[in-house]
Amino acid sequence: MQNTILTLRIFFFALCLLGSALIAYSNPDMNVMLVFGVGIGISLLVILIDVYLKGFSLSGFTALTFGLAIGAFFSHLINSSILFEPLKENFEHILYMVRLVITLVLMYLGAVIALRGRDEFYLVIPYVRFDSRHSEHSVVILDTGALIDGRIVEICRGKWLNFGIVIPTFVLQELQGIADSSDTRKKERGRKGLRAINDLKSMHWLDIRIHEVDMKDNEKVDDKLITLSKSMRARLLTTDYNLAQLAQFHGVEWLNLNELSQALIPDIDIGQTLNIELVKEGKEPNQAVGYLSDGSMVVVNDARNHLGKKIVVEISSIIPSAGGKMIFADIVNGEV
Repeated sequence: MQNTILTLRIFFFALCLLGSALIAYSNPDMNVMLVFGVGIGISLLVILIDVYLKGFSLSGFTALTFGLAIGAFFSHLINSSILFEPLKENFEHILYMVRLVITLVLMYLGAVIALRGRDEFYLVIPYVRFDSRHSEHSVVILDTGALIDGRIVEICRGKWLNFGIVIPTFVLQELQGIADSSDTRKKERGRKGLRAINDLKSMHWLDIRIHEVDMKDNEKVDDKLITLSKSMRARLLTTDYNLAQLAQFHGVEWLNLNELSQALIPDIDIGQTLNIELVKEGKEPNQAVGYLSDGSMVVVNDARNHLGKKIVVEISSIIPSAGGKMIFADIVNGEV
């Protein structure tokens, strides 16, 4: 991208030099050095403006244009008002200055208000457009945790998610920062999130967009996600319970992958048989302990001799506890 912009700048500078040469050739009476000096000055000024506007995004430009247009519209309404008619004959020059000031002030205020409120500007001009068949709340925004978690990839691969998916650029930047961490564990989590994005983009049936958005750098990622979700009237998909509660407080609809995972776990009933791997000894003599996929602990009687092996057990009792539930079972057919 940087090489392309540099090439464009060099091409523009060369065009300015060529234009200066043509002007000097067409007007022999002009000072050649002055013509080239003006041409070089104009080209350098434009390039400097380009460099200064480096952080000015398309969304900011659109908001600025909209603000200027609104300011110009209201200044036209005021300047064409019949209130100025009596002043036309005797105060024509003053009236011109008054109208000029009104136009400049209103256009400036319109531009400033639009730029300050550009985070909410998506309500007026949506930058991310999905299929028109989608109804309201048809867009879901993924947070960093949902991408690192990875389960969203399998859900989308199974075509269970029919929303348009938005991944904001500040989420990408957070993932990149985690992937570049010196901590090995954090680095692997960041890379896992980036791999999840690539997997999602490879699914041609998904409507997925990387969304560029301008927000304050010192603002927390969670606050940015809430603001963007409200602005786009989108749902927020997360694995963070605290973020989900914050979204609910701000009136943002949310989807929590952990709740979905819990909802898909089948109920365990007394008399049901399970295949379970025994991983450690129980508290009582001859007991062994295994775990279900949801983390529930299963205590198997008379199974200490089968430690480290997978066996078939039958549920004998289920006792609710503060940590969830305690499941007791007996061996049915020995090792699997």
